[in-house]
Amino acid sequence: MSEITSVEELRGLLGFPAGRAVTKERTRLHAIDREWLATSPFCIIATSDGRGNCDASPKGDPAGRLVHVIDDTTIAIAERPGNKRADGYLNVLVNPHAGIISLVPGRTETLRINGQARLLRDAPFFDEMVVRGKRPLLALVIDIEQIFFHCAKAFMRSKLWEPESWRPDALPRHSVMVKALQDTPETLEELDEYYAVANYSKKLY
Repeated sequence: MSEITSVEELRGLLGFPAGRAVTKERTRLHAIDREWLATSPFCIIATSDGRGNCDASPKGDPAGRLVHVIDDTTIAIAERPGNKRADGYLNVLVNPHAGIISLVPGRTETLRINGQARLLRDAPFFDEMVVRGKRPLLALVIDIEQIFFHCAKAFMRSKLWEPESWRPDALPRHSVMVKALQDTPETLEELDEYYAVANYSKKLY
């Protein structure tokens, strides 16, 4: 293995960004960014703790209810009922740096936002993030420091949105993986019932 251990080595291999790759960075939301966020039902939030241990957590909600724009430099992301691990939120309490990648199904570019994060247990704008009559449990607020669109190459290489490339049956169903990876007292049949869409969908809000 040949390891890269310096900035000089890395730049010697990859080169330097130029043109639009450099000038696309912004610090405020444009009307196009607002439109994108209102259309996006899914994002991934990246955080790290005080020692640099990282976490990337997916978040999903109906479009227009996931990311709330507070103003041109501030957004909020809703938290709904989950497994209560709160890995990313615990990170934010000790290290406020956070980033998100916002996706729109079928689109091959993504919107990246980086900034300073904080947690709110309540705010008037929670009323605008109601889904199925439920307000968010909390909101992750990000004060934007950097925002830009990321190009389509990763999605083109992966064929992520091309159904003919999908192979969900190439892997065991989720209950089988859980039973194999965890010392759980439930039987496989009980796990199948627990993770069934009809049952799991009752726990979303």
